[in-house]
Amino acid sequence: MADPARARKLAKRISQIVASAIEHDIKDPRLANVTITDTKITADLHDATVYYTVLGETLDSAPDMAGAAAALESARGALRSKVGQGTGVRYTPTLTFVTDNIPEEAQRIEDLLAKAREADAEVARRATGAQPAGEADPYRPPRADDDELSH
Repeated sequence: MADPARARKLAKRISQIVASAIEHDIKDPRLANVTITDTKITADLHDATVYYTVLGETLDSAPDMAGAAAALESARGALRSKVGQGTGVRYTPTLTFVTDNIPEEAQRIEDLLAKAREADAEVARRATGAQPAGEADPYRPPRADDDELSH
């Protein structure tokens, strides 16, 4: 078992090494829009899960997720060698690449927020000019004999 702080530092370093290698060393055009978002490492420092996302070239073009996954899979050995050289740990962790779903979750949250704003606007529209269901002052005024008892 490694120290959790050491594991966090190693995971961050692995993210940096893999991102740099993808940008500068691996010459696969399918990796042009791949961004490393996070890395998690097991407590024994033997397995690392690298999370990535693929950004589209334009807003209307869909990113090539399958191509990026295949390119990362084919470059796994070279990337692991780079990680081993860059970290200097006794055992170089195995690398597993997983698509990060943060962009989809962010879009889902944005859609939910837009729906909530529409519902709030509808409530505000209906509340304009509305009258209370009961009396204007729903609280009972104090009785005269209550004032006499308090003195």
